[in-house]
Formats: sequence, structure tokens, C-alpha cells
Amino acid sequence: MGRIHPPPSVKLFCGVLSAAGVPWGDVRAALEAAFGPADSESEAFPFSFTEYYREETGPSITRRFLAFRDLADPAALAAMKIRTNALEEEFAARLQPGVPRPINLDPGYLEQAKVVLASTKNFAHRIYLRDGIWAEVTLHFQGGAWQEHPWTFPDFRSPGYRRWFAELREHYRRQLRAGAT
Repeated sequence: MGRIHPPPSVKLFCGVLSAAGVPWGDVRAALEAAFGPADSESEAFPFSFTEYYREETGPSITRRFLAFRDLADPAALAAMKIRTNALEEEFAARLQPGVPRPINLDPGYLEQAKVVLASTKNFAHRIYLRDGIWAEVTLHFQGGAWQEHPWTFPDFRSPGYRRWFAELREHYRRQLRAGAT
């Protein structure tokens, strides 16, 4: 019989797609109020990988990532997705009339071997968590680098994202060595 082991603490992050003119400081403040202080932030990457969000978010979209200082239980992912959906609705109600979804929040977590994203959409490669939330392993770490899967979104295949996740992985590993919780 296998022994049950507690899950490793993970590094929570949120990918933020935003329309032109959305005040990043307001989005960051709302995310930190919900999930605690951030300790890592990516540059703003132009989002030109698909037209999927253009109708809801507009023609000029960027993506940033924000990672949170305190490590967490991976089971927190479903609650995080539910909270980010509520934040999207709050921002849609007060930002940019005529833009139905000025921000799109994609929460996830990183551990040493994988990057996991939460979703409200089921698919063959996604695992149900709870309350209408699924999870997918979007990237896995092998051979010293992040590797994709057939279902990995095009933007997550990009060198800029992989570089940021590599840096975040090293930051996370330092936290583990220091005994951060």
C-alpha cells in the first residue's frame, strides 16, 4: 500500500490579460488584497497569439504575470479561480464602457515539476477540482527547461513566458530551501 504524503506547498500566480488603458496598479492592488503580497511580476507581454479575446477585450491586449509571496496548498487553486472570476466581474462593472471584459484573470500555480492553470471549461486533459473548476498541467519541467503539451496555449509556448516561469521556479526553489510556507 502506498503512503499518503502531504502535497508540496506551491507558488500561486495569476496571468492577467488586459485591454489597453486598464490601470495595472489597480489590478495588482486587487490581486494582492485577495491573495497577499506579490513578490514577482513579469514584464507586460504583447498578446498577439490569437484573436480569441479581441471581441471581449479589444484589439490591443497585454499579459502580465503576478506571483504571490506566500506559498500555498495546491487545493487553494479552485477557490482562487472563483475569486478571480468575481474580480473580473468587478472590473468589468467599473472600467471602460463598451469593453465587456477589460481584464481576464488566469490563476495557477507553479511547483518544481509543473505549471498548473485553473479553468471553468472542461476538456479531455483537464481534471475536475470542485465547484465547476478544472485544472490542467500546462507546462512541465524536464531536461532543465519548461516543456509544452499538445494542449498548451500558444502564448505559454513563447520564450518570454518560459523565461519568466524559469525565473519564478528558481525563486520558488529558494523559498523551499529557506523553509518558507
